[in-house]
Amino acid sequence: MENQGQGLHAKVLESLGPEIAAGDHAPGTVLRTDELAQRFDVSRTVIREAVRVLESMHLVESRRRVGVTVRPTEEWNVFDPRVIRWRLAGADRPRQLRSLTVLRCAIEPAAAGLAARHATPGQCAALTEHAMGMVATSRGQQLEAYLVHDTAFHKTLLTASGNEMFARLNDVVAAILTGRTHHHVMFTDPDPAAVTLHVQVAEAVRTGDAARAEELTREITVGAMAELDILAP
Repeated sequence: MENQGQGLHAKVLESLGPEIAAGDHAPGTVLRTDELAQRFDVSRTVIREAVRVLESMHLVESRRRVGVTVRPTEEWNVFDPRVIRWRLAGADRPRQLRSLTVLRCAIEPAAAGLAARHATPGQCAALTEHAMGMVATSRGQQLEAYLVHDTAFHKTLLTASGNEMFARLNDVVAAILTGRTHHHVMFTDPDPAAVTLHVQVAEAVRTGDAARAEELTREITVGAMAELDILAP
């Protein structure tokens, strides 16, 4: 019964969360627990569990005798990977992708420079492995396989920076890359120049060339923004 309850509350969450993220329920809207329970045909306990998760993301706040109120967008935890995923699923996808890519432009080059100074041999090996994996899957419309290596590469780069704040953005960058792929904001095959840049970043990190690692990573993020201008104007 416990697993069933968890499944039900996840089902409610995956419906209600995207609705709020898409603006279907405007800030200030009050959602009644009884009405939600009736709509989703679940118990109020299940609704309360889903609401607790939404509260942890600062999407809603729950008050006795008032109900569940949708919070203003500026109060949301926009770094939560689920909030990112839900926002990318909505009509505001191009603006959200652009906002997230600007974040990457600001963070990843600096992280790459730090990685060149602090990466362990194991992290250097992982960067090279995933860069070569990106090369191997960059042709023949293998975007899902490419995504695995692309995500792992950037997660490793952020962690290798040695900065715990950058490392905490692992899941954020993964959500960006995943959303870009799943919502077809990618060319059928990745840009060969971008793939080559990843290989060069791995080598710059391995050899401890911080300036080059930072410069190359900036080229990657600028290129990602240029792709958005074409695919999601």
